[in-house]
Amino acid sequence: MTDTPAALREAHHADVSGGWLRPAVFGAMDGLVTNIALIAGVGGGGVSAHSIVLTGTAGLVAGAISMGLGEYTSVRSANEQVAAEVAKERRELERHPEAEARELSDAWVARGLPRDLADQVAEAVRRNPEEALRVHVREELGVDPDEQPSPWAAAVSSFLCFSVGALIPLLSYLLGSTSLALALAVGGVGLFAAGAVVARFTHRPWWAGGLRQLLLGAAAAGATYLIGMLIGVQGGLG
Repeated sequence: MTDTPAALREAHHADVSGGWLRPAVFGAMDGLVTNIALIAGVGGGGVSAHSIVLTGTAGLVAGAISMGLGEYTSVRSANEQVAAEVAKERRELERHPEAEARELSDAWVARGLPRDLADQVAEAVRRNPEEALRVHVREELGVDPDEQPSPWAAAVSSFLCFSVGALIPLLSYLLGSTSLALALAVGGVGLFAAGAVVARFTHRPWWAGGLRQLLLGAAAAGATYLIGMLIGVQGGLG
């Protein structure tokens, strides 16, 4: 049995195109941090458990819808911009094929290829219009026109992950507890777990990813708790 190159035995690289992973991670983290901070803020103001649940639920629904719509619009707009640039590059290739081939050759020479070889490859690419378009777009725009992220995948993953993240700090209240400290502790566990899971995608130590996210969420919750406590005190004095 002969050794098989790693690239043939398994997927050599992770998918970094940003189709669903980025909005999913962003949605989950945003949902956790947003609702933990929101609950800490209103809880610091001294409101009832019912008001905290109402506030947290409203934050979950409003935030999930906003995240989904925002991701859809963002990815759709980016794809439309890429499509416009691809159309522009197609026109340039049709009108000035020799100049575009020379531009491609110059780019490869700048990276260290011999001029003769760069000219030969650029000329070979020029003979295939569709391949020439893909190569020029990759070289000049840094994107692959055939592998653009789906706005629907981004929107749905962001919506769902935000909802799950925002639900976690509400769980203890929904199960009958009235303790703000317990809700924040549950949210803290969620933050650490989410950071640890994300660290697996980036090959960072799981504990470092979890601790980083926990500290960031704690800073946000601490700030809103103090603000809620100050406003609550001022409201009581008024």
